Amino acid sequence: MPNDRADKILQLVNDAKKIDVTQLADKLHVSKVTIRKDLTKLEDKGLLQRKHGFALINNPNNLSYRLAQNYDTKLRIAQRAAQMVEVDETIMIESGSTCALLAAQLGKLDKHVTIITISYFIANFVERYPNLDVFLLGGKYQSDSQVVVGPMAKAALANFRVGQLFIGTDGFDPNTGFYGNDIMRTDIVQAMAENAKDLNILTDSSKFNAPSIIRSFTADKVHTVVTDSGIPQACSRVLTQNGVQLIQVDA
Repeated sequence: MPNDRADKILQLVNDAKKIDVTQLADKLHVSKVTIRKDLTKLEDKGLLQRKHGFALINNPNNLSYRLAQNYDTKLRIAQRAAQMVEVDETIMIESGSTCALLAAQLGKLDKHVTIITISYFIANFVERYPNLDVFLLGGKYQSDSQVVVGPMAKAALANFRVGQLFIGTDGFDPNTGFYGNDIMRTDIVQAMAENAKDLNILTDSSKFNAPSIIRSFTADKVHTVVTDSGIPQACSRVLTQNGVQLIQVDA
């Protein structure tokens, strides 16, 4: 299935929430047989659901749903971030949809990389790539985000030291920095950052519209931000003024 058709299918399903296979075939000018095959592949990736001749979005609380939002932009961000990782490097990856796509891109590039993560979703997402060695931390499991948090996870982090940590973000304020929407997850991400040389944030530009609940990092603590060209100028200016390497892909 061509990537552009997959992106169009995801966009149509996300916009409609539920759409008939016949409608998809008509809109994309392909046969229903082709659409059904495409939907099967997308469902296998966890990007949507199929039921009785329809394609449906995933549960909004599920990471698979968030993965499908702005999918093509997130994929370009992940592809660019994958260029930052060297063969045989050990990295930390927090969680989130763009981070999951980064891990998958490293798998597809056939780079041998060791990944330390708190995300069970990411571990399952890349299980088919033998070139990736994945170490999962233990701790209190949060089922919605499919991550582990808490003292046990923080204690395990003391055994690791890496060059790069890749995380997502839930919001940004030009005056105060990056934000998360969960206190315990923000706490574990801050602990991960203490055990990494460079903190890299992967996010589409929609997260720069407003802060979230709890501040995670001030801008000066961040090494690199990979986002898209839709980032507001005021935000990009603050990042560069704070010494952040800002990488933008096409929106």
